[in-house]
Amino acid sequence: MNRLILLRHGDAERDAESGDDFDRRLTDLGRREAEGAGMTLSELGLMPDLVLASAAVRVRESWAEASRSFPGLEPQFEKELYLAEPGFLRSVISLRGPKCHTLMIVGHNPGLQDLATRFLIEAGAPSSAINRIRTGLPTAGAAVFLFDDNGRPAYDGLFYPRDRH
Repeated sequence: MNRLILLRHGDAERDAESGDDFDRRLTDLGRREAEGAGMTLSELGLMPDLVLASAAVRVRESWAEASRSFPGLEPQFEKELYLAEPGFLRSVISLRGPKCHTLMIVGHNPGLQDLATRFLIEAGAPSSAINRIRTGLPTAGAAVFLFDDNGRPAYDGLFYPRDRH
């Protein structure tokens, strides 16, 4: 794996009709955010060849919107990625990353934000980037990293929905 894209789902409703967090759906804003995130990443040439995504409804809906910018790319929805901790995400990256050039993980905070923060620190990223991610990876925000042959991350960008305007 040369590149990793961590993408958080779009804005979701506060409560699902079922009462289960897993079933929360995107809001209209969340659909627009997710579509915009896909457009931004695609326009920058950040095209994944493997997408691993939480099976939660809001993530599935986010991918449906973002995927318009990645035609023909089928994600692998995995229940284990629902609210996954940074350590688990890192093990998934280690296991699945070598099988592709660009891996995208679509999921949830706090796991994605915590992992992105760790990678930024390891990469020696500018303090402005570290401070920005610490304030929160917003809905439909993406953190992108390059990896060298030894698996060391390098900061490649933070992309937030509000940056598109």
